Formats: sequence, C-alpha cells, structure tokens
Amino acid sequence: MPLARKLADATVVITGASSGIGAATAYALARRGCAVVLAARSAPALERVAGHCRELGGRALVVPTDVTDPDAVRRLATAAATEFGRIDAWINNAAVGAVGLFDEIPEAEFRRVLDVNLLGSANGIRAALPHLSAAGGGVVVNNASILAEVAMPYQSPYNAAKHGIRGLADTVRQELRLTGRGAISVCTVLPATIDTPFFRHAANHSGRELTPPPPVYPPEVVAETIVRLLRKPRREAYAGGAARLIGLPWRLAPAAAERLLGWYAHRTQFGPAGRPEGSGNVFRPDAEALPEGGWHGRRRQLVRVSAAVGLAAAGTVAAVARQRRLPERRGRDRLRPEGNG
Repeated sequence: MPLARKLADATVVITGASSGIGAATAYALARRGCAVVLAARSAPALERVAGHCRELGGRALVVPTDVTDPDAVRRLATAAATEFGRIDAWINNAAVGAVGLFDEIPEAEFRRVLDVNLLGSANGIRAALPHLSAAGGGVVVNNASILAEVAMPYQSPYNAAKHGIRGLADTVRQELRLTGRGAISVCTVLPATIDTPFFRHAANHSGRELTPPPPVYPPEVVAETIVRLLRKPRREAYAGGAARLIGLPWRLAPAAAERLLGWYAHRTQFGPAGRPEGSGNVFRPDAEALPEGGWHGRRRQLVRVSAAVGLAAAGTVAAVARQRRLPERRGRDRLRPEGNG
C-alpha cells in the first residue's frame, strides 16, 4: 500500500544521498515538500545536497552514515524519527563498485562491495521496519540495477550484490505479508545505465578507463521512478526503457542473451584511455555532490541504441518461437503416414 500520508508531509530517509541517484531523488522529493534525511559517508557533500533541498522548498537533515555499520544505521533511523516525528519511507541507495576480472579484484574490495551494496540494504531495512510500523505503514525502496536481473562481465561483486538485493526484497515482502505487516511495501527499482559519478569512482583493475555502456539515462529518470513507487508501490519497476528491453531476452533465451550482453559490455564498458589500478571510493567517501557523472555526449546514442536493443529483443523472441515450433513440426513429421510409392 502507498504512504500512510501525503507525499508532501512524508519523511524519507535516503542512503547514498551525496551524489548521483541519491542526490537527484532528494531534490525530486524536496520539490514536493518532503522532509529528507540524507545519509552517506561524506558530511560536506551531504551538506551541499541538503542546502539545495532547502532551496527547493524541502526540509533536510544530514546524518553522515556508513551503511555497513548496523549501529550507525540504527542511529540514522533514530535521528530521522527524532527530528521529524516519524519515518514514512526508506530508500536504500548506497552503492560502490569494483571493476575487473573476478580473479583479479582484491578480496577486500570484493567483500566491501557486498558489505555496502547488499548488507547495507539489509541494515537499512532492519532499521526502517520498526519505524514504518509505528507510522502505520510505509515504503522501502531498494535501488538494485538491471544487473539484479542480468549480468555483465567485469562487474562480479556488483552483480552478486544486486542479485542479492532483489532476493532479499522478495523475501522480506513475503514475510511482511505473512506476519500481518502488509501496510509496509517493499519495492525494487531496476535502472539501466545512469549518468552518475559511479563510473569515475569505482575501483578499477582493468587497466583501462571505465565508461558507462550506452544508452545512458540521467539520474532524474530513476528519481522520478522512485517518487512513483512511493505514491503507488509495486514489487519492481524498471528505470530507463533499455532496462526492460535488456531483461526480456534474458528471460526468454538466457544463454543467447548472456553471450550477447557479454560481448556488448566488453565492447562498450571501457574507453580508449588507460587508467592505473586503484580502489576508487570503495573504502573512502567522495568529496563531490554531483547528481550526474558528466557523460552527456552518450545520451545522443540513447535512441539508436534503444532501437537496437529492441530489435535484439524482438529477434530473441522470434528465435525462441521458432525453437518451440521445431519439436512440434518434427513430431508431426514422425506421425505423418508414409506414402505407398
């Protein structure tokens, strides 16, 4: 069910709010008069986001938080409820990434990506549930990725964490319904490639510049999807048309789609420039508060690449249909009586 009160009166906690999708979501909610509670590791970046939220007409509270620390996340929830009287929605958005071959990504980085992305979401849900129950209901939104449904090479810890987030959300949703807490909705958003600082700040062990595979959508696309989920919760929602198109062939012909997406990501995920190895923001916070990552030029590819993905999806559907018809035809051929000739 939706929020127990109007969006303009709601208190929403957002993790990973210092940049990218988190900042864009905070701005979208502030424009609608929400009280936003902003959490991330960088206090200066959060203060800049909070200042803009107030300029847009919203109320904002900054609570620097490392989502891998369960006690810190509980303190975040307590601070939000103390400041604004309740919590109506919680958005798990904090994420980091490590790029490279699976066996070349350091174990500590791999573990940290799982800690932030998956266990950070679990910590958020656990901290939010008592407050949402006290408020008479509410909404949890987990920002996963289309990589919660498909997979991309060189992103093994990120893929694993996002698949885990989707499974976690499904399980908690079942349990809430079974225990009479159906007034709390648990939603998962599956964005396509989004123009955020993520690609500049991920740990990189590829030796090459990391670039977002097109089509690339602005973070506001995800922010508006999250706003719609707060108003009318659904189990899952795609953000960016390419996300839905990519997921379709994966469901219909997973082996073929796995090969195709692997080839596509290998060709588009890296730029021509080299880059020294580094841990990016996996262990240290970002200092900036930018919603976008600066990949504006790639948006020109959005229409033609989306069309190409659509054609690929249509081709996959046709191929699956042909494969399903073949056994039927063979069966009919075997049943056809032989001629006397």
